[in-house]
Amino acid sequence: MQICMLASGSQGNSIYVSDGDTALLIDAGLSGVEIERRMRARHLDIQHLDAIIVSHEHTDHIRGVGILARRYQIPVYISARTHETAAAQLGKLKQVVNFSCGTGFAVNALSLRPFSISHDAADPAGFTICNNGHKIGIATDLGIATAMVRHHLKDCCCLILEANHDVPMLEQGPYPWSIKQRVKGRTGHLSNESSRELLMDVMHDRMTHLILAHLSETNNTPEKALRVVTEHLTNTRLQLSVACQSCPGPIIEL
Repeated sequence: MQICMLASGSQGNSIYVSDGDTALLIDAGLSGVEIERRMRARHLDIQHLDAIIVSHEHTDHIRGVGILARRYQIPVYISARTHETAAAQLGKLKQVVNFSCGTGFAVNALSLRPFSISHDAADPAGFTICNNGHKIGIATDLGIATAMVRHHLKDCCCLILEANHDVPMLEQGPYPWSIKQRVKGRTGHLSNESSRELLMDVMHDRMTHLILAHLSETNNTPEKALRVVTEHLTNTRLQLSVACQSCPGPIIEL
């Protein structure tokens, strides 16, 4: 399995996942041109994409979905409620497959299970992706980690986990009060401390990779996020990284 964080943050999100035969984008929140550029920079062939999977309708997750789907004839997997809400932004899509949170589906040999998360969107989803004994968990854009989220993220060998903000930086920062309340709320984003609590609940000795994602460029730093989220870790095998907003990350091999 291969993973590449093409972009992560409030300006755009996209994750490339492949088992060598099937390739997916989880969200396409940059322009089509920028996603093409970032994939080329990692020698990834956009014409070999088998699907774009949409987590929710916020612009930083769907900006490039419509144009890429039309340009390369890529099927879009999206929940019905998210599709209805995002229809104007997505434009006409030729190939749409609706999924429902709680019900798994497959794209060739990749098995995906979407699960409901707590975020201020119509029908937001996290995902697990499984193939050949590898399980990847993706949990970003959530205000709280429910028991359901914890259940789905158990046994992951790779976890892509939101660590959006440092609470003091957010509270003392430049955001308007209403935005601060949204970010800290139950349908907002996970703080570093909340991310750590979730990690400790799903951590196990066979997890090999942890990628911290969706960091606020205003209210967090990679150093703070890594220090706080991992301060209680005892798994010395775990490879740690922080996804970047401005450039694609390395290709991670599982």
